[in-house]
Amino acid sequence: MTFPLALRDISLLLAVTAITLLVTSELLSPYYGKINAKINKKRLRNTAMTFSIMFLATVALRIANILLNA
Repeated sequence: MTFPLALRDISLLLAVTAITLLVTSELLSPYYGKINAKINKKRLRNTAMTFSIMFLATVALRIANILLNA
């Protein structure tokens, strides 16, 4: 049985998630709406950077695969 997601699908998912988290961390105020729940912008930004690094790792894997098969 094969894994249903290819590396390209995972890479796309990581890229979209990283962009969404980065934009959210920059646009949201420290307080969310009327419930006065603090959003930890540093943690949100670190999570976005982690997803960005994982995306870049998948891109590096794809490049290495292309170079090794050429």
